[in-house]
Amino acid sequence: MSLSPFGYRPQRVTTFSAVDLLEYQGKQFFAQFGIPVSDGRPVTTVDEAVAAAEAVGYPVVVKAQVHAGGRGKAGGVKLANNADEVREHAGNILGLDISGHITRIIWIEIASDISEEYYVSFTLDRSAKKHLGMLSKEGGVEIEQVAVENPDAIAKIWIDPVDGLTESVCRDWVLAANLNPSITDGAVALLLKLYTAYTDGDADLAEINPLIVKTDGKVHALDAKVTLDNNAQYRHEWDEYEATQVRDEREEAAHAKGLQYVGLDGTVGVIANGAGLAMSTLDVVNQAGGKPANFLDIGGGANAEVMAGALQVINDDPNVKSIFINIFGGITRGEEVAKGIIGALEMVNIEAPIVIRLDGTNAEEGRALLAPHLSDKLVSKPTMLEAAAAAVELAKKN
Repeated sequence: MSLSPFGYRPQRVTTFSAVDLLEYQGKQFFAQFGIPVSDGRPVTTVDEAVAAAEAVGYPVVVKAQVHAGGRGKAGGVKLANNADEVREHAGNILGLDISGHITRIIWIEIASDISEEYYVSFTLDRSAKKHLGMLSKEGGVEIEQVAVENPDAIAKIWIDPVDGLTESVCRDWVLAANLNPSITDGAVALLLKLYTAYTDGDADLAEINPLIVKTDGKVHALDAKVTLDNNAQYRHEWDEYEATQVRDEREEAAHAKGLQYVGLDGTVGVIANGAGLAMSTLDVVNQAGGKPANFLDIGGGANAEVMAGALQVINDDPNVKSIFINIFGGITRGEEVAKGIIGALEMVNIEAPIVIRLDGTNAEEGRALLAPHLSDKLVSKPTMLEAAAAAVELAKKN
């Protein structure tokens, strides 16, 4: 993820429908759009690492491929000048734990001669309803650090999706970022390609840090951080990317059921219809003094099968002490939601008490269907805040 327009990096909880690429996958993604990247090979064994190094030519960089930052500090990035060094570094890096992520894949990449390091990214500024581009001459370090210590070093542009990024705007952007004037043409060309990769590739984030200038004056992507919008997967072939996603057991079970789920570390299980409502539900649970155990968006399909799958995933989490079902009926009518909940409760043996807030289209009909089933273990509340407070209180008692 990247910086928001306000200078902070959102937490993982904000990207529920995302596919995070490993570095080598991000570079392969960039290459499809003509962005210059270093030659390299992904490998999973020491012998493969040596063979890859021989293929790309020495010196090479041996890089851990994990969905985590701080690889260099953890010993996951090493320069190797010969086969013995590759063998040593690959042996040390494979199996290395980096921020809780075990290294299973390493990337063997030809080393680059670096003259300058920059930073660039594109992401979506939801508040402005525009794409946000950030460019800085201070690359190679965490962009948060730059934002705190020298915020003026980050040049930002907001791009209307209808208009797109033009060459003239891009040139002004490069000028505003105070990049080396001698590489303006190369930088503009690469930035335009990166914007195309971000938009046509259906990415939520396309980031290069560092974007380097090589000693021959060519602009080059030395790293790649890409997050794809999972909702656009039907337009692409992303099976390879899906295979390397890191999920805990709860997330794997939810993914198998086609649910949008992210496990958290609280005690109140959350089910909502719609990502925005689910996000608001997490906020309200926190506001009521509790901690959500998950994000779970069932979308518009609140039938018995979908609801049963959602409840099963949450029920299997031993940390869940109560469940908050927060439904606002739109296209999905309230009575259909109620039938789905009732049917799900007949299919799944739920241990934690459930609090339901049902509002929107035909909500009264839905609440009437639920009424005969209400008990100490199945509670209905009229507002989201009251329901959250009840769920938090029940979680504290159990």
